[in-house]
Formats: sequence, C-alpha cells, structure tokens
Amino acid sequence: MDDHQPPANVKDLLVELKDASELMVDLAYAAVFFNEEKLAEEVERLDERMNGHLRRLRMMAMLAARSPEDAEGMAGVLWIAEAIQRVGDAAEDIARIVAARLGIPDALKPDLRHADEITARIRVRDDAPMVGRDLRELSLPTETGMWVMAIRSGTSWEFDPGPDDIVSGGDVLLASGPEEGVDLLRGLAGAPALPHAPGTDTPALSELDRAVDILVEMKDLAEAAVGLAYSSILFNDRALAAEVGALEARSDQLQDELESWVLRAAPEARDVDELRGLLRLGSASESIVDAARDMTWYVEQGEPLHPVVQMALEETEETSVEIVVQPGSPADGRTLSDLRLETETGMFVLGIQRGPRWIYRPRGVQTLHAGDRLISVGPEEGEEELVSLCGEQPVLVQD
Repeated sequence: MDDHQPPANVKDLLVELKDASELMVDLAYAAVFFNEEKLAEEVERLDERMNGHLRRLRMMAMLAARSPEDAEGMAGVLWIAEAIQRVGDAAEDIARIVAARLGIPDALKPDLRHADEITARIRVRDDAPMVGRDLRELSLPTETGMWVMAIRSGTSWEFDPGPDDIVSGGDVLLASGPEEGVDLLRGLAGAPALPHAPGTDTPALSELDRAVDILVEMKDLAEAAVGLAYSSILFNDRALAAEVGALEARSDQLQDELESWVLRAAPEARDVDELRGLLRLGSASESIVDAARDMTWYVEQGEPLHPVVQMALEETEETSVEIVVQPGSPADGRTLSDLRLETETGMFVLGIQRGPRWIYRPRGVQTLHAGDRLISVGPEEGEEELVSLCGEQPVLVQD
C-alpha cells in the first residue's frame, strides 16, 4: 500500500481503518503460513498507520462535537473505530509469531492454510494471459473467486492493490479465495495446476491435530464475526448483532479447549515454541471476535449510530448482500460447491439463517434451500449474479 495524503474527514478515516484492519488479518495469516517476515513487517507498518488514523479521528470527533447530541453521536463513531483498531492489534499479534520465530508445526500448516479459504502465492510467467492487464480488466474475484491481497515486483511489495494496478511477468501474487479458484488463477498466471497432495505415512499427531481443528474453527468464527458485525451495523439488524454475541461465547469456549489440548500435546511436540505459536493464533482469533462483539453494542442495544458510520461502510471495497433463496431458483436444493458460488460470483457466504438456526461460514457441501437467508460479501459486480442464482433482489447493498 503506497503512502498517500491522510484522509480529510471522519468518514474517510473510518473507511481506511476498516479496510486496513481486514487487510492486516489476511496478511498476518499469510505471513505465518508462508513464514514471510516481509509480510509480518507490513502488518506492523499498517498498525502504526492505523494508530495515526485513530488519533486524527479522536481530534476530529472532539472538534465536531458542538452540542451534547453531537458528542453522543461521535462517541458511537469512536466506539466503532476503536473496535476496528483492536481487530488490527490482534492481526499484529498473529504477525509477531513470525517475528518471534515461534512458528507452527510444518505438518499442520496445510490444514490451516486450507481452512475454508486458501491463501496462495503464485509467480506470473512472462507469457501468461494476465500479463499487461490491470486488475479491473481481469476481474479476478468474479472470474476465479480469488482476491489479490498483494503483488511483489522484484523486491518491492504493493499491498492492497487497486483496479488500475497492472500485472507484469515475474510478479508474485498473494491471493486468497476458494480452493477451486487457485488453479483458475494459476492458469491466468501461466503456472501449472497444483499437484494433488501426496499421501503421507507419517503418523498423525492426534492431540495437535485436534488443536488445529479448534484453531480452524476459531479462525472461521473470527472472520464470520467481523463480517456479521459490519452487516449488523449496515442493516441495523439486532438479530445479527445477537448472533455475533453467540459467536463470542463459542470462541471463548474454544479458547479454553485449545489451551487444554495444546497442554496435552506437549509430550508429542519437538519444539515448545511451535505450541506457543498455536496458542498465540488462538488468542488473537478470540480477540478478533471480542472486538467484533464490541462493534455491535450500539445495534444490540437499539442505540442510534451516527450516519457517518453507514456512509463509511457504503464506501468500502466489498458489497454486503442480504438475500433469501426463492423456491425453484437455481440455488434451491443445490450445494455451494455445485453452484461454485465464490468462483462464479466472487461472493463469499458468511452465514446462512435457516429458521431460528445459523450456519456460519458454510462449507461447500452445504445444501441451500428455499427460505434460507444468506449474508454474503464480495465485489459489487458479483451482486447481480448472486441475485440471479437466488431469484430475489437483495435487501440492501453496500456499494
């Protein structure tokens, strides 16, 4: 992410804080999975930038408060901003796993890397189809389901690249998305498809395997909690806010289980620092859920938020869509894998409400049924395709 002039108003500062915190989480996990110190350093740099934005936001809020009503409205803005910052702080804790040389067991990294979304690192060949084209033209989220988080040209990284960034031969792409999207992106980059993972005769570390299962669920819960928190604010939906509270309770329970399982795994581990890395990942994921819960407090209590908060959410790069699957629509009775939802539309389903029950970050085997309420996020251009699959106009769209 290139340096530029600081945002000039509260809305722009909130947009920067939200986008930076989400990017930090993606980069932090990628730094751990690939043991990339450069990515870990960038997370720290983004955290410093966020701290500066929050200081400016506090100053602007104080200057804008000309009455008790103004002060009350700005208090809500600062509440949301500080919760967003705590998401970024948790991401920095994840990145410190690399800086502190803690790491995680190598045998367990594939399990974590393939937890719902894959983080892929791909080198672009000189004669690749994508060479010389910008990200807007490539439309990777809808064509492949993959989001480009960073581009390395030589020794220089471009973080959070924009639609006008052009891909060149020799670039390294750091992207995130569904497993089926990786080979599509590799094809555009001129790289061969990934081989099937070979089987291994190495006996599984039973206790550590269980610890990773817990970590995968905690990571899924953290990402779902943040997405649902933003959606609850955008839709002013107290039921969504209450669901974030339920996720927080589950995350607390999982953290207790993780600590117990890691302690039981200690006799199997050859490097205690790797166990510390697992605990750090779990603690940071729990902190992200706690911060998401704090974001929803005003919605859950029925307290009004300053309009600038919704204005900021409407200007972020992702669209948030709430939609109900209609009887007889293409989505009715089919699994997410059958629909290739992420690959075909670029939209990611955060949660499915079926009657009173929620299914968070559903897997590809999940079958959709008429009446299911989906909360999805993704690129604006994916909205129309999602509407076509579900057969209903979205309730509300975040541009």
